[in-house]
Amino acid sequence: MGRSFLPRWKFTDSCGRPQISGAMHLGCAHCEQNGGALTNRRAFLTAGIAVVGAAGLATVVDPREAFAQGRVFPPPPPAVSPIAGLMDTHVHSAPDVFGRSLDDEEVATLYRDRGLEALVLKSHVATTADRAWFARKHVAGLKVFGGIALNSAVGGINPDAVNWMARMQGGYGRVVWFPTFDSDNHVKHFKDAPEGIKVLGTDGKVLPAVRDVLKVCAEQKLVVQTGHLSPTEALAVIAAGRDAGVDRMVVTHAQFEVVNMSLAQMKEAAAMGAKLELCAMGPLLGPEAHLQWMRHWRQVKVEETAAAVREIGAQDFILATDLGQMGNPTPADGLQLFVLDLIKTGLGKDQIMTMGREVTGRLLMG
Repeated sequence: MGRSFLPRWKFTDSCGRPQISGAMHLGCAHCEQNGGALTNRRAFLTAGIAVVGAAGLATVVDPREAFAQGRVFPPPPPAVSPIAGLMDTHVHSAPDVFGRSLDDEEVATLYRDRGLEALVLKSHVATTADRAWFARKHVAGLKVFGGIALNSAVGGINPDAVNWMARMQGGYGRVVWFPTFDSDNHVKHFKDAPEGIKVLGTDGKVLPAVRDVLKVCAEQKLVVQTGHLSPTEALAVIAAGRDAGVDRMVVTHAQFEVVNMSLAQMKEAAAMGAKLELCAMGPLLGPEAHLQWMRHWRQVKVEETAAAVREIGAQDFILATDLGQMGNPTPADGLQLFVLDLIKTGLGKDQIMTMGREVTGRLLMG
């Protein structure tokens, strides 16, 4: 069978006719008009190449770049991850009772690929020490830790729950948060309930159960976070923790609406040995927040955070995100934006590393 020399059909042209590669319908006004435009574009490109040739290789510019002038594109990826080497002590991930954008493995993979060294998985209603074990198994190269929040789901101020969490296989359960959304301070502040889980008695002293929890934390070398306690409650728990021998204490998102420590109270906490957690979600809060449920929280401006660091000192702070919610930036993107914004305020990269790596590393692994 002989070869047949058929035209090279290239789909259809703008007239709806079969298009032979490189061909144009002569006598068709529509094609001649578009062909003329094509000819003009080719002439432009040819002229651009000629200009380049005349200018020399030192000023070579791809003629296609002329079409991009005035257009706005996202910035290129950074040559080095701005958050490489940092640690995040406050990440919300799935599975959870609230909508989370990433599961444990996904957020761990994202952080590992951005060069982070460690993260802490947090749930308001369940322990995460066992989940940290699984995350480490599936994502090599990242230190993942978990903990327990002392809300009603685990029995409130429950030393037994803390003890069993710390004994979970792997030993990755490192953090104990005092009550968050079930705390007496939280429910009264947001008028969620008449009262919540208390840490102080009517005499203003910490309750016996609190001291029992702190005793376990001291024995197991756990990190004690104050959760959503009021400044007065948080300072009382910090003092009791110091008396019990706890040497790893943190004021959870000290500047957030529900805690809202003053600068003087933050200095007092730091003087007792506690670190102050700064969270990337702070600037996303407030009346202009893109998520409705975040609008009743006061916005924490980056400038306010940077001013506190300058006043007290980077050695008394840790960096975190408190991110992972559906609709918010991923924890990795949120942390990167937070770090870059802090640097724009004048904080040095050495201060970022002190807060986000050195201080946090001593808390989790020291």
